[in-house]
Amino acid sequence: MAIIRTYRLDEKNELQFREAWYQQFDEDELGQFVINHGTVGHMSKTSDVQDVKVERADELFAGFLAACEEDGYAQIPAEQQSWVIVQYALKTKDGTERDRYMEKKAKEALTGHLAWRGLGTVESSDFAPNKLNIRILSPAPKLAVASVKVCVRDAKLDTTKMSVGIAPYDNIEAVKMAHPMPAKPFSLS
Repeated sequence: MAIIRTYRLDEKNELQFREAWYQQFDEDELGQFVINHGTVGHMSKTSDVQDVKVERADELFAGFLAACEEDGYAQIPAEQQSWVIVQYALKTKDGTERDRYMEKKAKEALTGHLAWRGLGTVESSDFAPNKLNIRILSPAPKLAVASVKVCVRDAKLDTTKMSVGIAPYDNIEAVKMAHPMPAKPFSLS
């Protein structure tokens, strides 16, 4: 599933987003073309076109990109975004089966929650000694941190063992704690 995400600052200096993707199901020849848009950090609005062939989807993508350019939307390169690291303290050095289940559940919850609000994408996760790190690439890291806290609580994941940090794209090791406060040292390893 290809996806195109674009952003712009509006007249109120709020970050807006528009994204489009084409999705086919199983072996179907037809799919759906979806456009999602809204203010970053808020639940988006969605419209779709059903029963679309791949060739038509290419035309719809071209039209979407032309409309975005005309309205001042552009893609934000990864280098201009920030890392948001969701970190869980583990009871054991390597984590347990329960921790692996929590990793899967957290990634699924965060992926949907952040995407529908234009706040970024879950890029990867790993287990370090006594830690689980989930890496999110975000164009609005402070808003993403607030949204992560809501998402984790709503997904009924343990918030007491969670920390969240923010780092520049080009130096993830320079991560600084953003939650909980007051800030403490934050290490990925």
